[in-house]
This record gives sequence, structure tokens and C-alpha cells, in this order.
Amino acid sequence: MKKRRTFIFACSGSDCKSNGAKAFADAIKGTISEKAFRGKFKLVKTKCMDCCKSGPVAVIKNELIKKGDLEQLVKELVLE
Repeated sequence: MKKRRTFIFACSGSDCKSNGAKAFADAIKGTISEKAFRGKFKLVKTKCMDCCKSGPVAVIKNELIKKGDLEQLVKELVLE
């Protein structure tokens, strides 16, 4: 059976938007479209995740990525 893509949930609530959620989501999208990760991940923009003080946030494999930390997100992608 073909392995399914892993979902990355990125908050696009109002507080995260004011803290740079659009740029963070664009960075995630650019990262997962690189050759090493292509076809393995799917970015899903969500409503508020109730982590407003830590925004922008993303969730991958039950790990919360806070403050738009792209380096931590890439570490999680590599572990996949």
C-alpha cells in the first residue's frame, strides 16, 4: 500500500497573522516543495489553534512548532 502524506497544520488565525503566519506558511510550502520532501507532506491552513501567545504556530506529528521556528519544523520533517 502506498504511504500517505503527512499533514502539517499551520494556524492562520488573526493573532498568528499579525505575527507573520503568512510568511511562515509560505516558508513551509517552499520547504516541502524541495526535492527531498516533495510529495511526502501536505500543508493545511487552519483557523485559530488557541496558541495565540506562541504564534505563528504549526503542528506536525503531534509536535507544536512555536514562534514560526522553521529550523525545528525541518528537523521534524527529516525525522519523518
